[in-house]
Amino acid sequence: MDTYHPTLIFAIIFVLMLINVFFAMAETSLTESHKSRLEKMVDDNIPDAKAALELFEAPELAFVVVQIGITLVSILMGVATSVLLSPVVSKYISFLPYHDTVALVASIVVVTYFTLLLSEFLPNSIAMRHPEQTLINCQGTLRTLVKVTRPITAILEASASFFLSFFGINLKYEDVVTEDEVKDLIEQGTEDGTFEKTEQDLVDRVFHMSDQTAYSLMTPRTQMMWLDMSDSLEHNLDLIKNSSEYIIPVGRDSLDEFCGVIYTKDILNAALNSEPLELEPFIRKPMFIPRSMETFRVLEQFKESGIHEAVVLDEYGGVIGFITLQDILLELIGDTNNVNEQEQLQIVPKDDNEWYIDGMCSIDDFKEKFDIDELPEEEQDYYQTMGGLRHFPLWLYS
Repeated sequence: MDTYHPTLIFAIIFVLMLINVFFAMAETSLTESHKSRLEKMVDDNIPDAKAALELFEAPELAFVVVQIGITLVSILMGVATSVLLSPVVSKYISFLPYHDTVALVASIVVVTYFTLLLSEFLPNSIAMRHPEQTLINCQGTLRTLVKVTRPITAILEASASFFLSFFGINLKYEDVVTEDEVKDLIEQGTEDGTFEKTEQDLVDRVFHMSDQTAYSLMTPRTQMMWLDMSDSLEHNLDLIKNSSEYIIPVGRDSLDEFCGVIYTKDILNAALNSEPLELEPFIRKPMFIPRSMETFRVLEQFKESGIHEAVVLDEYGGVIGFITLQDILLELIGDTNNVNEQEQLQIVPKDDNEWYIDGMCSIDDFKEKFDIDELPEEEQDYYQTMGGLRHFPLWLYS
């Protein structure tokens, strides 16, 4: 069969790649843009920012147009590769056996590689770094395509709604304010001087705390200071006198035989009033909560009951920790202890590539120190300290 000139073929493929670049960047900008940033750009009178914001707030048709464009370009790219490019390549390698098949496979591999690199990976990377500006640049062409293809998109939209109705799914897009958008808004307000840096830090800690549970904030059983009713009164009074805790759990032989809690102020008042110092009368029944209870729910329980301490139980009813209102407040305001001193005790360099890590070092401190996003099985809430991790995955060493 007759073949076209290679220059024309490569020009067709190049144009198709450019079209795909536009649709890829448009799609990424629609998904990665933040409403708060676009609103800020509108307030700053950036050209076309308002039109981009309107497109972002009603993106359904734009997404349909993008998908239509990407699909058509992919089909045309396949046709250009197999029908136009492959015969040209086959002529140059006609001395090889099965040269037609080799030419087709080679053409597909090469075109696919450059399509993924130049029309997908690079455009998406650029759009993800500057999604709002990319959306502003693409909005004009995208809005025109939305108008031109309105009959086609209307048919597709009606068909999609019909089929989705069988699954009880509504096609209408719901605008939901995300946590990231709130953080971005606070960050912009801080940069503009509307908010103080301490206010931004507090909001960040509130969002972080919303993901925590009683298990993640509690004092673990192994670190709890507690009184054993099987010990002598003198021994327990010495522990109370030398303790800085205002409330102390009480058990008998072990915390598995949990008796309650004692407020040290009750013992102090009895001593000042020369009353008999027996521990039994001062034992109070605490609140018991499951390890999976969310932090804000714990806070609500403290508020409703007037009790500001709780014993944390595992799924079998065993005592695994103790949490107080102070633990939650420290999560909000940050630890008041010397952070640098604490890190020196928990994370100590051995040499250039080795560190001593205290088993009680929290996973949050470890991730912050070594700039790690997430540890294995962290979402399952299996552990909160590096000792609970038990081993370091190999990817930490890369």
